[in-house]
Amino acid sequence: MLASASPRRRELLALLGWPFEVRVPDVDESVHPGENPARYVERLARSKALAGDRGPDDLVVAADTTVVVGTRLLGKPSDAADARQMLAALSGRTHQVMTAVALAHRDRLESALCVTSVEFAVLSPAEIDWYVATGEPLDKAGAYGIQGAGGMFVAAVHGNVQGVIGLPLTLVRDLARRIGIDPTPSDHLR
Repeated sequence: MLASASPRRRELLALLGWPFEVRVPDVDESVHPGENPARYVERLARSKALAGDRGPDDLVVAADTTVVVGTRLLGKPSDAADARQMLAALSGRTHQVMTAVALAHRDRLESALCVTSVEFAVLSPAEIDWYVATGEPLDKAGAYGIQGAGGMFVAAVHGNVQGVIGLPLTLVRDLARRIGIDPTPSDHLR
């Protein structure tokens, strides 16, 4: 089971050949006072993996992604103006994308964090306006999608690009092994 509404996570998980269904958990995504970005995304991934109904043998894959520029967490923008502000903050800077993955199976819960550094080109106000008008940044952490038109603003990636998209498959593989599941496709995964 994939505990996420993200179409990008759905596409990435499908690459593994695992049969799965999507169930979107209802989890409060508020940042706790004093919570650092790494703990925040890992807490959310773990909460999503445990939320909702699941069968006793179901494997649940959950993830959460946030963008960190300086000390500021950039989740999904609330509106177009917020997206413009986020993109302006990223312009010409290097930021970190943190994606935590959690797997729950039977009585086991394992999680891990992927941190990727992304260098952004300098963006003109016209480029920001154009990109926001496409609608693409409105449902993405940090207001951009590296796998879409927002990729034209990415000057360099240092780390796992799937972590920037939202589901680093190497972590899924490693976590599956940790909980005793062979990550190669089989009909016992659902």
